[in-house]
Amino acid sequence: MARLPAVLSKPPVVLRRTTAVDVDEMLLVIEESVEHLRPWMAWAAEDPTAESVRAHIARCDDDWDRGVDFAYAITVDSRIVGRCGTRFLAGTRGVEMGYWLHPDAVGRGIATAATEAMLVAVFALPDVDWVEIVHDTANPRSGAIPRRLGFREVARVSPPQEPITPGEDGVDVRWRLTRTDFLASGLG
Repeated sequence: MARLPAVLSKPPVVLRRTTAVDVDEMLLVIEESVEHLRPWMAWAAEDPTAESVRAHIARCDDDWDRGVDFAYAITVDSRIVGRCGTRFLAGTRGVEMGYWLHPDAVGRGIATAATEAMLVAVFALPDVDWVEIVHDTANPRSGAIPRRLGFREVARVSPPQEPITPGEDGVDVRWRLTRTDFLASGLG
């Protein structure tokens, strides 16, 4: 079973596995971000509560322990500024990555650094051949990250993989980075 480290780093960003201790800080970050995230994230349709954040972290812990999904807090100067994760796609040698940031952290290269740190860790595993990032066509900011890191657009798919949110147009853009391209890129 594949395992990723509990802490990853690409200065000034540190990714770390969240625990129950993070509930209050994560709740605050989500509360401050929810209006910014609602157009793009189906889970942001509901206002967060301490109970919903606690339950989410518990599900993430279970997924982590089963080796299927690895969620990280994105931190800068030890403060949580967002969340990112990677999940292994069953029956493939592929991984899907995702990310979101507090609005004050957007446009500072933080999501790109977090994604690069995850790429280094994922491609250190021998059984991963490719990584995908998926976003809606109406969210070009999210697409700038895979483009910046050398991913190639491989498909536009409708209907999307998740429910359509208020800001989306319902067409998913799929980006892929292969192990070969990653190694040639000089990342990490």
